[in-house]
Amino acid sequence: MTVQERRVVVTGLGVVAPNGVGLQEFETALRTGRSGVRKVEKLQELNFRCQVGGIPRGVDSLLKDYFTDTDLLAMNEAMIYGAVAAIDAWHDAGLQLPEPNSDSADWESGCVLGSGLSGIDTISATLVPQVNAGRVRRMGSTIVEQTMASSISAKLSGIFALGNQVTTNSSACNTGSEAIHDGYARIKSGLAEKMLVGGTESSSPYVWGGFDAMRVLNSNCNDQPQQASRPMSESAAGFIPGSGAGVLLLESLVSAERRGARIYAELLSAEMNCGGQRCGGSMTAPNCQAVQRCIALAVQRAGIEARQIDLINGHLTGTMADPLEVHNWSQALRRAPAAKRPPAC
Repeated sequence: MTVQERRVVVTGLGVVAPNGVGLQEFETALRTGRSGVRKVEKLQELNFRCQVGGIPRGVDSLLKDYFTDTDLLAMNEAMIYGAVAAIDAWHDAGLQLPEPNSDSADWESGCVLGSGLSGIDTISATLVPQVNAGRVRRMGSTIVEQTMASSISAKLSGIFALGNQVTTNSSACNTGSEAIHDGYARIKSGLAEKMLVGGTESSSPYVWGGFDAMRVLNSNCNDQPQQASRPMSESAAGFIPGSGAGVLLLESLVSAERRGARIYAELLSAEMNCGGQRCGGSMTAPNCQAVQRCIALAVQRAGIEARQIDLINGHLTGTMADPLEVHNWSQALRRAPAAKRPPAC
């Protein structure tokens, strides 16, 4: 098989979400419509306009099953969420963790796990106060591990003995999708056999504060948290801050079939671009030409017809951008919003 013919599949899933930690609990929450958005008292104390958010529950009670006390000394919330989801994805794929003191690296496996503002909880709670108080020596030797941008991927490298590419990406709301793109491309090109990909984010008010200042969070449902997240709704008033992690294990089809792995799906293509803040686009608004071009190229390179697509996982922020996003999808796929669905095969 040539490099160009390499196929990429999903063999493992891991999730730490506000409405469920672990695949079974998360799936149950989705099927029963259980929300993970709750009142966050700390946001009320800090005079946030939006006082609700999504924070995973019960993670602390699971830590001993995943990490040693020594591990936890050098891990912040984003690192913990990401590592739990990655370990679950690895196990879900039927793989075993290497021995902590083993002498060999897995040269065919790597990770791209991203974050928007990784480490800001440690920076705000420890680094800034201790430096300002002149107590630098009291911060300990693990402070850099918890505040560097690549903290989560560096931690995963040690847990999984990863010897291939190990990196952390950061592209705002596109971070997790970009990580999937990058892992897919590496396997597709023959540079890796397995890649852990996804994103993780902490629940620090210092992450959420900037969005509250921008007035893009929904502040109308502080007393009704489960009604706050309303994308594509006439009553949508902004998005809701959340935290957690989602990780996929991507694998070459050859590797997956060789070890008899369960295959969830095949990743047919992945496309990425940037609108350059032109044609009406800005740092916070899309260039419609770029969005439509990206979608169309992804469909073309997947070798399918637009009419075959039956699910779109959109951005959908619950803001005035929602109608524009739907318009871009409909234009790129040449399917008007009012068009009837094609008959099932």
